[in-house]
Amino acid sequence: MGTTSGVFITGSTGYIGSRLVPLLLNRGHRVKALLRPQSSARRPVGCIAVPGDALQGDRYRDAVQGCDTFIHLVGVSHPSPAKAQQFRDLDGPAAMQAFRVAQETGVRHFIYLSVAHPAPVMRDYIEVRTRCEAVLRDTGLNATIVRPWYVLGPGHRWPYGLIPFYRVAELFPATRDGAVRLGLVTIGQMLQTLVRCVENPCEGIRILEPKDIRARADLV
Repeated sequence: MGTTSGVFITGSTGYIGSRLVPLLLNRGHRVKALLRPQSSARRPVGCIAVPGDALQGDRYRDAVQGCDTFIHLVGVSHPSPAKAQQFRDLDGPAAMQAFRVAQETGVRHFIYLSVAHPAPVMRDYIEVRTRCEAVLRDTGLNATIVRPWYVLGPGHRWPYGLIPFYRVAELFPATRDGAVRLGLVTIGQMLQTLVRCVENPCEGIRILEPKDIRARADLV
């Protein structure tokens, strides 16, 4: 286990965040979680609740002071092509607020949940996330950009049926790159990877594609 640290997390009540916070707490990290008033009842047990809005960085800025790591998991739930405007209204602006606050408070390591790309679908979602990645690179923050494509787990099981097709696609040069780049990862692999990133911060920019997520999870 790496050195314990202070962690600020947005999106703590979501699919990944609600599972990640208990893991970090169990490993001795001090966790502050940004929570909207309507989500306060879902506060992960043991963390420090920070009332606020991901779109209003000045409201939670003081709470980030003293934190070593900022994990940004905020995003539109159940993303689909029909939610393009929501991606622009929430995902992009919330990330920009998070980057600014992390810079102003001297966060040592920023972890940003992005998405694997390029891909033939979800173009608006990918456009917003890749734009955020570009801005994050320009901030000068030490940052890990995590790029899953689809996370398998409870309630997210339908793509399991695609695994045989992925394996076949990886056999042929014409489809291998796409199959690897858009590979599936499990919720367990994502959580293990994020914990490992917290405990092993990078210098500069670190990119983790699906194959890297699976490999890092195997090391925990």
